[in-house]
Amino acid sequence: MDTQRLILFFVFSFSILMLWEAWQKEGRPVQAPATTAATVPTPTSTPTSSVAPVISKGAGGVPAAAAEAPRAAHDRVRVTSGEAVAEIDTLGGDLVYLEFKEHKDTNDKSKNFILLTPDYRYSVQSGLIGADLPNHKTLFSASSKLASLARGQDHLDVRLEAPSVNGVKVAKILTFHRDSHLIDISYEITNGGAEPLATHAYFQVTRDGKSPPGDTAMMSTYTGAVVYTEQDKYVKVGFSDIDKGKTPYSKTADNGWIGMVQHYFVTALLPLEKQPREFYTKKLADDFYSVGVIVPSPAIAPGTTGKVSVRLYAGPQEQDKLKAIAPGLELVVDYGWLTVIAAPLFWVLQYFHAWLNNWGLAIILLTVVIKLVFFPLSAASYRSMAKMKLVSPRLMKLREQYGEDRVKMNQAMMDLYKTEKINPLGGCLPIVVQIPVFISLYWVLLAAVELRHAPFYGWITDLASPDPWYVLPALMMGSMVIQTKLNPTPPDPVQAKVMMIMPFAFGVMFFFFPSGLVLYWFVNNILSILQQWQITRMMGDGKTVARR
Repeated sequence: MDTQRLILFFVFSFSILMLWEAWQKEGRPVQAPATTAATVPTPTSTPTSSVAPVISKGAGGVPAAAAEAPRAAHDRVRVTSGEAVAEIDTLGGDLVYLEFKEHKDTNDKSKNFILLTPDYRYSVQSGLIGADLPNHKTLFSASSKLASLARGQDHLDVRLEAPSVNGVKVAKILTFHRDSHLIDISYEITNGGAEPLATHAYFQVTRDGKSPPGDTAMMSTYTGAVVYTEQDKYVKVGFSDIDKGKTPYSKTADNGWIGMVQHYFVTALLPLEKQPREFYTKKLADDFYSVGVIVPSPAIAPGTTGKVSVRLYAGPQEQDKLKAIAPGLELVVDYGWLTVIAAPLFWVLQYFHAWLNNWGLAIILLTVVIKLVFFPLSAASYRSMAKMKLVSPRLMKLREQYGEDRVKMNQAMMDLYKTEKINPLGGCLPIVVQIPVFISLYWVLLAAVELRHAPFYGWITDLASPDPWYVLPALMMGSMVIQTKLNPTPPDPVQAKVMMIMPFAFGVMFFFFPSGLVLYWFVNNILSILQQWQITRMMGDGKTVARR
């Protein structure tokens, strides 16, 4: 097996794997769409708690939600901070809209990217568990419909007040921070009654099961729930798992977080460390899900005020920031089973970008570095192929001499290889070693939000998307043709014809790969061609091998 066939085999296998995964995803039975309303729908029930050991009473029952107010009575508080524009619905105090100023829409780069949106019924809800306590169906009041983080302010508190019931006053406070995608969601509970008040608070993210725009057969990514604990580590809970009632995670813990992920972005609920918590995932309606966490509130004595809060991270999967926010949060950047290779590759790529300030140039420099690392193996490979090319005429003679007697022909070929000290598989090892690097870089370019909409030069304005004019794939295809010419011609005429067609057949697949990946492979091919040509030229004097 020669090098060209081997590389094409691996590229083909990798492509088939991605196509199969995409087909599996698209081939699932389509669920009946839920009836949509004018605003974000609310789940039909409030989660119940089983974290009873920390609270003596009041946590086990589900509160009877207050009758939902007429839609016309709803207000939205529009919040403008340094990083985002958000909208909070006074019904439940839900965070129902979140727009990022520094990230552009997938399809229309003239618009900002919107993460939380009624289009996906994507929102963040919360409430208290206990008789007559406010939940996500309670109508709150706000002092103003507009709030803005003023210059010089580090944070902005948006305060919503619930109606007082039985002397208990509850305020829901959302705190936005400058230059941060963290939002604190807190309940301030004042117990004006005669008895101690014990309760739990739940926080949940709701979303439908649709994938975000941009997912294609060759760029299919995971959209769904995730849970992280020290015990189970990072666990994906797909929407199909929620449909079946599967809970492949620890429900109770004193650490960890839960959230929803999609391509490039994550919405995660982050309770305080060492605070008892209960995780849950639920199907609320057809193609409508929630994931959440229940945390206890300290017992509140009469005449005192208590507080319970959870941090929310809703933003891009920026790898240099996620790890500092919460343990395991960086794992939402999913490189798959080749993380051990992909993570260092991204670190090096990020280092080069800090130096060059261009992700495309960083990819080229990374290609050169990888080529230098594999240079000894590549040199041995190309020397082996050069020798194979020199003995090709003698191999053709052996084929003519033995005709259809493949046993004798193969024995004669092995004797020839032994005499000339040629390893017919000598060109395979470098390619086999580089295939994991190729796949790892694919996932780096696919998963890294830092490369989303990152321009190179000219017509390439997004290295994480396919080349819009297919220029790089065409150049890639041309480089594959040149490599085919430099490789030894297979003795079998049919194989020789197939090898000439393969660059065009497989080159078409690169039309759908991220342009950053095509750039890597094209530069790699150019370096390989130069190296192979030089070694072949240096061995030109070895033509005596072909004349023996």
